[in-house]
Amino acid sequence: MAQQSTRMLRSYVSGGWRTGEGEGVPLHDAVTGAEVARISSAGIDMAAALDHGRRVGGPALRELTFHQRAALLKAVASHLREHRDELYELSAKTGATLGDSKFDVDGGIGVLFAYSGKGKRELPNDTVYVDGNVEPLSKGGTFLGQHIATPLRGVAVQINAFNFPVWGPLEKFAPAFLAGVPSLVKPASQTAYLTERVVELIIESGLIPEGTLQLISGSAGDLLDHLTEQDLVSFTGSASTAQKLRTHPVIVRQAVRFNAEADSLNCSILGPDAGPGTAEFDLYVKQLVTEMTVKAGQKCTAIRRAFVPAELLDDVAEAAAERLAKVKIGNPAAEGVRMGALASLEQREEVRRSLKALQDASSVVFGDPERVEVVDADAERGAFISPVLLKGDADRAEPHEVEAFGPVSTLMPYTSVEQVIGYAARGQGSLAGSVVTGDAQFAREVVLGVAPWHGRLLVLDADDAKESTGHGSPMPGLVHGGPGRAGGGEEMGGIRGVLHHMQRTAVQGSPKVLSAVTGRWVEGAPRNTEDVHPFRKSLAELKIGDSVVAGPRTVTQEDVDHFAEFTGDTFYAHTDPEAAAANPLFGGIVAHGYLVVSFAAGLFVSPEPGPVLANYGLENLRFLTPVKPGDELTVTLTAKQITPRENADYGEVRWDADVTNSAGESVAKYDVLTLVAKENR
Repeated sequence: MAQQSTRMLRSYVSGGWRTGEGEGVPLHDAVTGAEVARISSAGIDMAAALDHGRRVGGPALRELTFHQRAALLKAVASHLREHRDELYELSAKTGATLGDSKFDVDGGIGVLFAYSGKGKRELPNDTVYVDGNVEPLSKGGTFLGQHIATPLRGVAVQINAFNFPVWGPLEKFAPAFLAGVPSLVKPASQTAYLTERVVELIIESGLIPEGTLQLISGSAGDLLDHLTEQDLVSFTGSASTAQKLRTHPVIVRQAVRFNAEADSLNCSILGPDAGPGTAEFDLYVKQLVTEMTVKAGQKCTAIRRAFVPAELLDDVAEAAAERLAKVKIGNPAAEGVRMGALASLEQREEVRRSLKALQDASSVVFGDPERVEVVDADAERGAFISPVLLKGDADRAEPHEVEAFGPVSTLMPYTSVEQVIGYAARGQGSLAGSVVTGDAQFAREVVLGVAPWHGRLLVLDADDAKESTGHGSPMPGLVHGGPGRAGGGEEMGGIRGVLHHMQRTAVQGSPKVLSAVTGRWVEGAPRNTEDVHPFRKSLAELKIGDSVVAGPRTVTQEDVDHFAEFTGDTFYAHTDPEAAAANPLFGGIVAHGYLVVSFAAGLFVSPEPGPVLANYGLENLRFLTPVKPGDELTVTLTAKQITPRENADYGEVRWDADVTNSAGESVAKYDVLTLVAKENR
């Protein structure tokens, strides 16, 4: 979709597209300086937008199961992937190279795919999440507790930074949507035209329910004034802005969940073992230059402080400067250009101001912040700046307090593990750190020493380098956030990010009640032992609590001997009477645990063809009481959890298996996992 220089960006709220009032603020192409669009949210009814999300979007999402939401995320990701070339082209106006654009666009789409997969694998095909195990609260087992998580009944307000106009919104949207909470996206103005197009593509697809995604283009206005205790705010941006938002009167009064991912002075530490000529030395230098130049250094995870052993400082400085000298800067469309422009001229001036403060405590190793040679562009009209590598004194305050949010990093020496841990901590909290070393013990000492100040740590060496995603790449399955200056929040983190949008509630009651609430059979709840074997029931017919009791079967000495000979498991407790008698746990020959499990399977199975398609595993197996020759075994198998698969003709059933002896004691407990057809054939 072509962007016209005179057009006003639109907001999508309350079920339709709205254009802000007034002339708006001009937005400029970071490369050419030409006007791309204007932006204004004047006249947008923020209270109505939030109300629309709560009344329309929320109920529609909560009607869907986790698996159904996951399927929609996958569909949205596939739809956006078909429009990548258009998004790359638009992304170039932000100053991004094609590589930068792929990092942003493909990264965001990848988050949608990742959460779709996690939702199907790690969440139930249900609307309630069962958190942890049942907690016994009474001796008789009639009073229990269970934590559950249910979606908040508000809107996830997502305020994003300018540097990742695609990845940023999508990494917030995905876990909120999967949790069942609608999103209201507020992008940073400088690059909002790219976010607007992403939202437009999603809305036009018709894939997601109305009200589950809204967009505010322009100022947030009085948006936060209308929040309730059921809403959430997720913010990415500067630490100072995060502080202002966190202390907003409504957020404080209503205890609104607030997550901040702020800029931070991330560090990378080179190990003493990694001298010139080692793979780790080269990896360190390459990673440093990459983090300085990808997105022109405009990444909240970029390396700002580069710590190296004092004796290697000059070697690293020389090698990094040599690499930086080969980086072509200019129009992202020009051949060979590896670094584009900053997002705006204002951003360039901010970087220059920060550099002046840093230079009071450092010297320039490479680059000139005031002039730069560019390819196929005007260095003044475009927001171009040279990469600047500094050499600084880690005992000074400036490198640990001043961040130049651009292609800037400071090399600093250290002389001991204790010293570099202390230097890393002076950043007062970081999103990401890395340790580049071939010495695993050095890595352990540094990781454990700096972990309290970091949200994520990468240990890079020759072993993982080929597959490593790098220092600056947040991953959907890992937390993205950090303590202190970094905001104190966590985004993504796999299912952790989903649960952030849900309320954890402790439910107390009888086994029958907890089974009804959670949709999972709880020990002590009623069992249905009617004549029809549960293995003869399709998924549509099977109910939680359907059960079969089978046995008894007597375990003989001949059984134990045969199992030992047949399997080769001749452990003394099964084959040597004298040694077994001396074992204080057994006091004599005992049956193999897997013999017990095998006999149990033989007891509960219904062998004829039917709806049970496969047994695909056992989980949580525990052997509780030794089984001796002469003991009689009985097994009780109960349908514990039923999970239909979306877009498949079968589902998963988790069975509770309890094997008991003639005294009624449990000798083994475990879960049996089967695949069962949805309908009888």
